[in-house]
Amino acid sequence: MQIIADDIILRKWENKDAERLASVANNKKIVDNLNDGFPYPYSIEDAKQFISHSRKEDPTHLRLAIEMNGVIIGSIGAYFKENVHQMNAEIGYYLAEEYWGKGIMAKAVRCFVKYLFENYDVIRIYALPFARNMGSRRVLEKASFRCEAILKNSIIKNGVVQDDCIYAILKDEFETEP
Repeated sequence: MQIIADDIILRKWENKDAERLASVANNKKIVDNLNDGFPYPYSIEDAKQFISHSRKEDPTHLRLAIEMNGVIIGSIGAYFKENVHQMNAEIGYYLAEEYWGKGIMAKAVRCFVKYLFENYDVIRIYALPFARNMGSRRVLEKASFRCEAILKNSIIKNGVVQDDCIYAILKDEFETEP
């Protein structure tokens, strides 16, 4: 499975990606904007474990590599919700630092959202960037997400209490955009 958007390919993780994944993910600036379950330092073993887990068929998530010009530059994933939130998916992503600020992630997010709406039974896709993470917030806004709320003092990262945001896009809104 591949999702192609111009020069970006979203594809399943392969075992051969472990070394590059470890190199990209072993970045404190990236880790500081992710949930605490993301290891740091990020080792080859962490990468192999992530890839192995990502390759298993699991209806609760979809995790893909972001590739550009044959090089892994990041990761994007969807986590499908259950129970009363069953038609919702949460997305998360990160990009190698050398690719920040170039519009790449907004393009990847938009392409991924289109794929999710077309291939999964979801009507709402959302993301939870930290309020201080203006780069991620801009990515979501460029991908047509809207900020639904800023949750005051809702997270603790690196021992600091901070705000969290909820950005979302609805399927019917996405489909009517040019």
